Amino acid sequence: MLKLVALTKSVPGGRTLFHDLDLTLEAGHVIAIMGESGVGKSTLLNLVAGLDTADSGAVLFEGADLGTLDDDARTALRRDHLGFVFQAFLVLPHLTVVQNVALPLVLKRTPGEVALQAALRSLEDVGLEGRGDDFPRQLSGGELQRVAIARALIHRPKLLLADEPTGNLDPETAARILEVFSRQVRQQGASVILVTHSEVAAAIAERTYRLTPGGLVCL
Repeated sequence: MLKLVALTKSVPGGRTLFHDLDLTLEAGHVIAIMGESGVGKSTLLNLVAGLDTADSGAVLFEGADLGTLDDDARTALRRDHLGFVFQAFLVLPHLTVVQNVALPLVLKRTPGEVALQAALRSLEDVGLEGRGDDFPRQLSGGELQRVAIARALIHRPKLLLADEPTGNLDPETAARILEVFSRQVRQQGASVILVTHSEVAAAIAERTYRLTPGGLVCL
């Protein structure tokens, strides 16, 4: 489903984050990527999503080389097939909770009522039924992260990218979020790349890697 071939990426100043990185992710599998701050974990997710380009190597998503796609094609791929859960939530403050969750379907031009009902079901799935008309400022950090999970999964993406999804949460809230996250991902059969510092979070994955300058090391 996803194949990374000999990816090399440097940052301004010439420092190489990683060199000749290879990875194969099968459909329906969850992998975790750990590593020190600054080693390039978030950059790797950006490469997978087509938001950044590697110095060399290839990102193949269902056989398509992202490096050969134009901006419109990469945008369409992200819209139709990828979901994102960010450490900082990135919930839009001027939209209600249900509008935030429905946004991926709206971008796909799903009819409004269909998108609304799907968003309400997604909120129920993550335990936020009855909160759809609230604004993000009325929610706790853990609730906002559940909104982010519901939004990331509403369009049933084939690949979910999660960047430190419990990084801003206390241990008790993080455990609840991981349970919701794991259940929803497995119910939908999505493949997942989970970037995390937390061994507890990594435990939901079938395989865990450590990102090093030489590539990925299986733990």
